Amino acid sequence: MSKFEKHIFVCGNQRPPGHPRGCCDPEAKAALQKLFKEKLKARGLKGKVRANQSGCLDQCEHGPNLVVYPDGVWYGGVTAADVDEIIESHIVGGRPVERLRLADSCINTATCEHKPRKMAEQASENPLTPGQTPS
Repeated sequence: MSKFEKHIFVCGNQRPPGHPRGCCDPEAKAALQKLFKEKLKARGLKGKVRANQSGCLDQCEHGPNLVVYPDGVWYGGVTAADVDEIIESHIVGGRPVERLRLADSCINTATCEHKPRKMAEQASENPLTPGQTPS
């Protein structure tokens, strides 16, 4: 078997409901990853493109998220409705889906413009008790 042309890592991290950083797979069902596998197989891409469930990709505030290698393209806010578009445009056509793409300035940084907003939104919905810190 030849090597995979592309590899899709889908974050499968779970956190308790209301966690300030969010959660990519709150139901722990790997539904997004399983849907990618199903759609890739239907397109005849099994053996050429692999979709794996990963541990935390540390982009929680953008979740659900995934990364496509070797391209190094990160996607955030991905839903089941986006899977066909990602496969058709990026995986088959070589054109990343820009509306879902995470900006390089948001990857692996504590200062991403999205983190304070999402954390502030979640904090207002689930305030911490005095002395409690988010983990």
